[in-house]
Amino acid sequence: MTPGDGADGGTRVLGLIEEHLDGIRAHLTDEQYQLLLTRLRALAGTPPNDARAVRRALQGVRLCLVALPFDHPLRQAVDSVRLAGPASAGEPVVLRTRELLARLTAGPPPPPDTAAVIAAVEHRLRHAPALSATEVRARYRGSPPPPELIRLADPDHGDRYPEFQFPPGGGTPYEVVLEVNRVLLADADPWGAADWWLSGNAWLGGGPPAALLGVRPDRELVGAAVALVEGD
Repeated sequence: MTPGDGADGGTRVLGLIEEHLDGIRAHLTDEQYQLLLTRLRALAGTPPNDARAVRRALQGVRLCLVALPFDHPLRQAVDSVRLAGPASAGEPVVLRTRELLARLTAGPPPPPDTAAVIAAVEHRLRHAPALSATEVRARYRGSPPPPELIRLADPDHGDRYPEFQFPPGGGTPYEVVLEVNRVLLADADPWGAADWWLSGNAWLGGGPPAALLGVRPDRELVGAAVALVEGD
């Protein structure tokens, strides 16, 4: 195991967050900061013996830090940490997260309701331009779309597929979108993947990656996602 892998990688990310708390709060909006707390709570509640769930939850925490300026020391340090590791990585990561949350939530003001934070983020993403499930099935001639395509559940309008995934004028999704979505584990965390695509990204110059499809080389979009998830 190389330095930064497994349990060391996960606890290193958490240690960096704790080390840079003041800077994190100063550079994140209220919504972004509350989403970070929400992701940390999700990680703290993850079964320690479920390695994939722990890694996925850690990835969600990491996604929250994309909004930090690229030259922020935390952003640079977290980008260099790898999260891949053995199943035994779960317990120390979950325990460290609980310790970090205890520090973050000690004393006033109390954290907002987790459901309200999630609802606010989902409301923003759900109102981005999207295709209906019927429209997407038509593009696949009635066959099911690939699982890595981002699908957002909408209680009022049914499943919605963010429109940026498809080229203008019709057709199936951009291949680079499917590749990035696989890196971001969009099948397991579609909201986190959608937030990556539709939020500002300092790694790519500050704009949302979705606006760069067909503008920046595909390898740069994939590289930005891999750098976030794997620390390469």
